[in-house]
This record gives sequence, structure tokens and C-alpha cells, in this order.
Amino acid sequence: MPDVKNDPFFASRVDDATKWETRSVVCVPLRSKLRVLGVIQLVNVNMERFSDPELFFLHALCDYAAIAIENARWVEKIQELTITDDCTGLYNARHLYKTLETEVYRSSRFGYEFSVLFIDLDHFKSVNDTHGHLIGSKLLAEIGYLIKAQLRLIDFAFRYGGDEFVVLLPQTGKDQALVVAKRLQEGMRASCFCREEGLNLNVRASIGLATYPHDARTAHDVIRQADGMMYLVKNSTRDNIGIAQRGVLE
Repeated sequence: MPDVKNDPFFASRVDDATKWETRSVVCVPLRSKLRVLGVIQLVNVNMERFSDPELFFLHALCDYAAIAIENARWVEKIQELTITDDCTGLYNARHLYKTLETEVYRSSRFGYEFSVLFIDLDHFKSVNDTHGHLIGSKLLAEIGYLIKAQLRLIDFAFRYGGDEFVVLLPQTGKDQALVVAKRLQEGMRASCFCREEGLNLNVRASIGLATYPHDARTAHDVIRQADGMMYLVKNSTRDNIGIAQRGVLE
């Protein structure tokens, strides 16, 4: 557009807000396949000197920029896939320990607490045996969604493996973490799963809770403590919460 005032598509609201005067505009889209990823825009270029060689160079620049952006998106997607569980969409166990190590370092440096919940579904094997593994996978996905929906933006949810989940609660003490654990427990008790498949499955969970640094001072030890409390519940009442150094809720 050599003179924007003569173009009906030009909107002057940006000029009005910034007191800038736009006289000419050159816009070239960043295209990748059939998608437009962005636009390179040159404002108030001397149009008398902007000839075909300059336009050819600008198009070449846009092509390379589009390729770079598309490649960066694929790299980001691949990285996301390596740390994400396919079934539930939660983070996977590989990403758990990396995240925990970071949280241990951060909490140690700034004097924070953090808590870990270890969640194991009760009698999940009977769901697979009765309804098949496809229903079992759908159930895990729905429970993963329920867990994530109960958490804050700063919290992390992981599928540890099988029917086990881990929740990391940064800057959260034991009493606060217990509130979250009870909320998850109540959410499980109140929910019926796999309704779209014509089922109304009611699933409960055994939950273990441990807090850094009071119960453990390393990433593996915090997980071990929470896991141990979960097994204490699993081997007694089930559908309950075990708290490190406190025992199972009555």
C-alpha cells in the first residue's frame, strides 16, 4: 500500500492511539503449507526505492522465517510428547523426577515446603477384568482429568504408571495438602466414570501424603514416603489418606 489513505482496508485506530502517522505499508505473510503463521510488516518504506529485488529478498526472508517458526513448533511438540502420558494427558514418570529435583532445589534455596500425594486406584484390576482394557484406559483418562481439575495452576499432576498417580503441590504444607487430598477423595467418591460407554463406574483411591523437608529431603525419599503411606492405606482400609508421621485418617 504506497498510500494507506487511499486503501479502504486501512484502520487508523493505531495511529490515533499512538499519534503515529502511517503513510505506506508493505505486508508479506509468513506461510507454512496452507497456514499463515504471521506477517512481516514494513511501515513508511521509501516506495520509490522499494523495487523487485527488495521484494524478492523480503519474500525469501519470510520463507525462511516461516520454516524456522514451524520447526520450532515441531520441536516444542516433540518435547511435549516425551514428557506427556498418552492415555491421560498428564505428565509422565520421566518428567516427575526432573520436576521434583527442581522443586527440591527451589524449596531448599528459599525455605519453602512442598507436598506430594501418591494416589493408587482401589480394585482397578477388576475394571480391566470385567470391562476390558479399552474401558480401563478411558477410566484412567477421566480420572486424570478429575485430578487436574482439582489443582491450582502451579501444581503438577503425573501418571506414575499403571493406575498410580502423583500430585506435586509446590509451596504447600502438610495441612494444606491434606485439604487437597480430601478434595480429591471426595471428588472420586462423588463421580461416576465412563458414562458415554453406558457404564457408571464408581472408583475409590488410596492416597499417601508426604511433605518436604519434614518427612524427607530428597526427591526420591519424598516419593518413597508418600508411596509408603499409600501402601499403608492400601493394606488396611483403602479409600483413605495416609499422612507421613501421622498415620491413616480415622
